[in-house]
Amino acid sequence: MSVVALERYDIAARDLRENFPAPLLYIGWEDHLMICSPVCLPLPPDMPFGALATAVLPGVYGEHPDFARIDWRQVQWLKSGQPWTPDPAKSLADNGLTHKDVIRFRTPGLTGIQGSCS
Repeated sequence: MSVVALERYDIAARDLRENFPAPLLYIGWEDHLMICSPVCLPLPPDMPFGALATAVLPGVYGEHPDFARIDWRQVQWLKSGQPWTPDPAKSLADNGLTHKDVIRFRTPGLTGIQGSCS
């Protein structure tokens, strides 16, 4: 649906990179609706991508009963809805992630609590 402004719309965007302590990254876990939408985290661009699995995501998704069962070698990553293969040794920035990017991960064999999303 399109929007027609009745008057001039001169409001400065408040979600610019410089307004946050670090670039924002949206991260979602496919087929796990205990957390229904991607989380938004300010993450340093020089953080290794592999640290997501070891240092960041346990604090976000660790309470989910499937989280401990994830085989990170089998995880399928999506960036803006497209299949994507990040390098865990490279930084977030070196993997091409910038402010407000959206990534999602799919965990083959794990489809929600007791397979609720299968």
